[in-house]
Amino acid sequence: MSEPVSSACAAHAMRAARTTPAFPDLEGKHPCFSTTAEGHAKAARLHLPVAPGCNIDCAFCRRDFNRVEQRPGVAARLLSPDDAVAATGRALRIVPNLAVVGIAGPGDPLASDHAIETFSRIHALWPALTLCVSTNGLMLPERVDELAAAGVTTLTVTVNAVDPEIQARVTPKIAWKRKRVNGVEAARRLIDNQLAGIARAEKLGFTIKINTVLIPTVNDHHIGEVAKTVAEAGARMINIIPLIPEGRLAHLGEPDFIARHKARAAAGKHLTVFTHCQRCRADAVGTPGLTDFTRELYGDDIRAEPTFSHG
Repeated sequence: MSEPVSSACAAHAMRAARTTPAFPDLEGKHPCFSTTAEGHAKAARLHLPVAPGCNIDCAFCRRDFNRVEQRPGVAARLLSPDDAVAATGRALRIVPNLAVVGIAGPGDPLASDHAIETFSRIHALWPALTLCVSTNGLMLPERVDELAAAGVTTLTVTVNAVDPEIQARVTPKIAWKRKRVNGVEAARRLIDNQLAGIARAEKLGFTIKINTVLIPTVNDHHIGEVAKTVAEAGARMINIIPLIPEGRLAHLGEPDFIARHKARAAAGKHLTVFTHCQRCRADAVGTPGLTDFTRELYGDDIRAEPTFSHG
């Protein structure tokens, strides 16, 4: 586990982190684990939208199939594992600096078998590619060994609270063991699984980043505790993502610069803070913020499923 950032001057530490690689082996090779601006701009990633459904119901989440929205949970189509493998082959010809293949939606990658099957097949064909998954963590303890066997080495877990009372406001229900679980009980199960999964992933050698959605009036006072707890479990980096007002939290405004700075300073006492997030789509292709090969790879048509399942 990395040494925590000094509490004496978290803002200075964050500025230093932008010029000093947190993970030298990934710097310039994985945009979401590169902490310098130069490293972030060097490598391209391919997001494969193979995850059809989700097992938790977050209040801010609104998944959709469209071409125009630039945010997580959105894709133009859902791919099968066969489609995803074929798309990876095409992407290697189209995108000259492709280094990372990730699965981050539009549902949760561990709620079905599609993502793990896709990773396994891609790793067998192109072992030099870095494989990355982003998950809510509910199924992580049960599936992290499968991810490791499939060649995945970088992991992002979305942890929005480590207090069940707060988490229940963010995620009021989950699907667990084929049953719907509500409220604080659901929140406690999700948090316990996230922390257990992170600890197991750390033992398996994953490089672990946390995504935390900064939600005004809900968890904005709680970011330091989240960072401290996930660092103790084995995470090494945190990305504070400002809320995009959607779903049942559409009435809340996006947090302003001061709120984002305070949250990052609180998190920076415990973890390296990632500051280059582009809040990517589930089918993003290219170098974040610089190039976009999505249409060239996937075409112009939209193939939508009528609903997503929350169990």
